[in-house]
Amino acid sequence: MPCSHVLLRAAGRRAAVCAVMLGLGLLGACSRPGFPDLADLVEQNSPSVVNISSMQLPGADATLPARDDRPGWLERFEEAHPDQPLPSESREEPLGSGFVLWEDGYILTNYHVIQDADQLIVRLLDRRQFPARIVGVDPPTDLALLQVDARQLQAVRIGDAARLRPGQWVFAIGSPFSFDFSVTAGVISAKGRNLRSEQYVPFLQTDVAINPGNSGSPLFNLAGEVIGINSQIYSQSGSFQGVSFAIPIDVAAKVARQLRDTGAVARGWLGVVVEDVDHSMAQSYGMDKPEGARVVEVVPGSPADEAGIRAGDVILTFDGQPLATSTGLPPLVGGVDPGQLAGLQLIRDGKRLDFRVEIDNLDQAPRPGEGRSPRPSPPPSRPEPMGALGLGVSPLSDKQRRDMRILSGGVLVQTVHSGPAAVAGIHPGDVILSVAGQEIDSPRRLAEVASRLTPDSSVPVLVSRDGAPSFVTLKVPPATDRASP
Repeated sequence: MPCSHVLLRAAGRRAAVCAVMLGLGLLGACSRPGFPDLADLVEQNSPSVVNISSMQLPGADATLPARDDRPGWLERFEEAHPDQPLPSESREEPLGSGFVLWEDGYILTNYHVIQDADQLIVRLLDRRQFPARIVGVDPPTDLALLQVDARQLQAVRIGDAARLRPGQWVFAIGSPFSFDFSVTAGVISAKGRNLRSEQYVPFLQTDVAINPGNSGSPLFNLAGEVIGINSQIYSQSGSFQGVSFAIPIDVAAKVARQLRDTGAVARGWLGVVVEDVDHSMAQSYGMDKPEGARVVEVVPGSPADEAGIRAGDVILTFDGQPLATSTGLPPLVGGVDPGQLAGLQLIRDGKRLDFRVEIDNLDQAPRPGEGRSPRPSPPPSRPEPMGALGLGVSPLSDKQRRDMRILSGGVLVQTVHSGPAAVAGIHPGDVILSVAGQEIDSPRRLAEVASRLTPDSSVPVLVSRDGAPSFVTLKVPPATDRASP
């Protein structure tokens, strides 16, 4: 029955699935009620998928077989690498999957698939196999671009990952546990997932069964287009447990083009350290809900510094893209080409401000944490008590500032008593840099700022701990509970 007739007569889940198919222009996918029929799509796209293995080499003095007795790939390998003869007892070890990105022999896969390999072998659906060379790798996105000397390759068709919606059907073709060209299917579970292992990738989360050997395999939509590269799973057993992650194809293709053209990847750099905004901090900023990326440090001389961004600002959007959490900022910044302008909207002192920033190259940025020193021991000088806050502080010496890379201001916390500071998580050895957006450069300045805080309000406090800045939320006590500093 044609899918258009099914839509008119069927109800419930069957009709809903076909409606999705129609929206994608996939009338043929509705040949079976309830779920899409993937058989034709799998048959059409399997020739673009490859198995990747490593040829482990034994001793160099092993005897080579007669030329007429060697497998065809050995001849091709010897011709391509005349100075690296293969011994007869070479052992092939399966590594993972990949796919033909461009017809002139370029194969895309995960970096972790080929990271520790000797000689790489690519095998196609028609059982042809070729030695592969590594064109380039990009560990921050876990991507690697290979190339083989082969003809009559079928490249994948590239889709638009940005148009995906949670709940849409997708499928993968790969080699889990060395079972070549296995097909698994599921739906998009979520978009824009940020994992600490690759902070520059807004992952697609799916429930497509992905297991060891699937890494680097293509993720297809129901138009037969690649929209992602299967990369990671969340598992407590080492096998699939219903949560897998794929690199969006737009991110991967951009990396691949740079690796092909230049051998390296240029990634944008803003020059800020950020963290999430929690509920109490959102209230202190006058925000309706926790969102955005709170700036806890601005690197001197960075694009953010030159644009006038300050510690304590909350970045709400970057280049027109809203930020739900701080983890959404790195992939957006990294995706901007160095030298381009990007727009930011942020909150400062309760006001929304717009900035334009010229993005720099991440390769030229200082590494986070370089030169940081351990927390200094409090000096023997008598701390000045801050009764309203429940702590005692003392000035910082010039040497302490240099050791902690604090350019200016700050007071050293020596004692913390029962009170707001203890509840906020402030500890002896912390350096208080600002309170409620007001820079603190002396105990007297801290006392002045503390005396003007609105009773029973929440205020952000910027502290430096072990050389790393972060914000804490301090709850100001009610007026009746406040003591004079």
